[in-house]
Amino acid sequence: MEKVNLMTEAFNLTFFGMSFVFLFLTLMVFMTKFMSVFVQKIQSLMLTKIGSTHCDEMVDELDEESKFVIEQAIKMHRGA
Repeated sequence: MEKVNLMTEAFNLTFFGMSFVFLFLTLMVFMTKFMSVFVQKIQSLMLTKIGSTHCDEMVDELDEESKFVIEQAIKMHRGA
């Protein structure tokens, strides 16, 4: 009788533990997807408010030395 009770408790613990992990991970996936969509909408709104000219100015602000350093860092990272 004791073995059956112990096996039932083990099964219950395993079932509820795995169910909790599954539900938590599922909730985490949906929340991450929701946050991604939310940030993309905010970003598109901010870009329309700011306008594309401001973004172009930011790209033009990089001087040649900064571009060279960034290119070398990328090459070093890739191992080329």
